[in-house]
Amino acid sequence: MSQTIAIIDYGAGNLKSAQNAFERAARGSDAEILVTSDAQTVRRADRIVLPGVGAFADCMAGLDGVAGMHEVLTEKVIEGGTPFLGVCVGMQLLASVGREKIETRGLGWIDGAVEKIAPTDPTLKVPHMGWNTLSVNRPHALLDGIETGENGLHAYFVHSYHMSVSNLDEVIATADYGGPITAIVGRDNIFGTQFHPEKSQTLGLALISNFLVWRP
Repeated sequence: MSQTIAIIDYGAGNLKSAQNAFERAARGSDAEILVTSDAQTVRRADRIVLPGVGAFADCMAGLDGVAGMHEVLTEKVIEGGTPFLGVCVGMQLLASVGREKIETRGLGWIDGAVEKIAPTDPTLKVPHMGWNTLSVNRPHALLDGIETGENGLHAYFVHSYHMSVSNLDEVIATADYGGPITAIVGRDNIFGTQFHPEKSQTLGLALISNFLVWRP
């Protein structure tokens, strides 16, 4: 069955890398990958991806600046149950509030705050940049077939802030960087990764492939 995946362009994402990764994962299927800043195109999509790089406040302002997009996301994801994937700052925007430089409200889909990483090991630098394995708190369909844990596949991170989640049941996986940092959050039809699946090679391609067939 054909489907459309909308990757939202709001001026704050690795759009070409994301598009390439999704097209690779969708190869051989009849999925259409659309990079779009048009709210009506997102309204017609079967799956929605929100990428993001940069500062929380700038990204939230960029998203709010796209006519009708905030309203369509609420309609599709919260009210309509459309499968949703947030990536990096696109995941962080799911939080209630971001505390990067200034306090900025988020979408509020995952109760929590985005705060600066504070490794217990003083030799670890911030930003956290590089490859880490994932420690999974609970199974999830998007992780099916992906080897996790200490000897598992690695995901690529580059960030200075992470989400402190109020309901720990919504933390699907963490990574270790001088203590646990939130790597994946999710509930219902909402899934978010702090790492970049589009840059995470084998792990990322498998996760995207799982997202394309996920039926929450």
